[in-house]
Amino acid sequence: MSLKALFLNCTLKKSPEVSHTKALIDKAVELFQDLGVDSEVIRIVDHNIAFGVSSDEGGDDEWPQILEKIKACDILVIGSPIWFGVRSAVAQMVLERLDGSYGDAEPLTGQYPLYGKVAGVIVTGNEDGAHNVSANTLFNLTHLGCTIPPNADCYWVGDAGPGPSYIDAGGDKHLYTNRTVRYMVNNLAYMAKLLRDNPIPTKLKELDEAAKMVSD
Repeated sequence: MSLKALFLNCTLKKSPEVSHTKALIDKAVELFQDLGVDSEVIRIVDHNIAFGVSSDEGGDDEWPQILEKIKACDILVIGSPIWFGVRSAVAQMVLERLDGSYGDAEPLTGQYPLYGKVAGVIVTGNEDGAHNVSANTLFNLTHLGCTIPPNADCYWVGDAGPGPSYIDAGGDKHLYTNRTVRYMVNNLAYMAKLLRDNPIPTKLKELDEAAKMVSD
């Protein structure tokens, strides 16, 4: 059974507008395909996603359908442009909605739905901010239950100030980005297979009870 990778493109641009983040995501998709990993890419702004911190905000909120795809994947990759030095508002919204998954814990172990999944991050933009976006996003994903392998981030950053972005600047020829996207894809695929064959056994519910015994 093939591993499944899900990319959440958190660009601010709706389809069919060109997304530089999508261009780098597409490179990762091709590399995953070479490893026998199936991929799906969702551009978040093409869907009606409500603001909130629950798994279902009601009405015509489309997040529940996306959350089901997240729960079904083995590899989750957040793709975000840089705006004002931080991740996009769309990426922030995605992490806030994932906060609701804490309430969907597995009844027996108490593990959150993202346990057993590996995660990575892809970042594009001008100026500084790639390390900030990667660090905060990967940290958030670990708290949600994801496993982060080595070199789980890939980014391209252009010159300071307004200027050409990834596609226009020929970012697809940039050595560092081409190297790190390969590191990321191979490590994510390896770790996902490792976790599928060796699920994390931690019983959070038992540890919660043990913690209560020694706490005020």
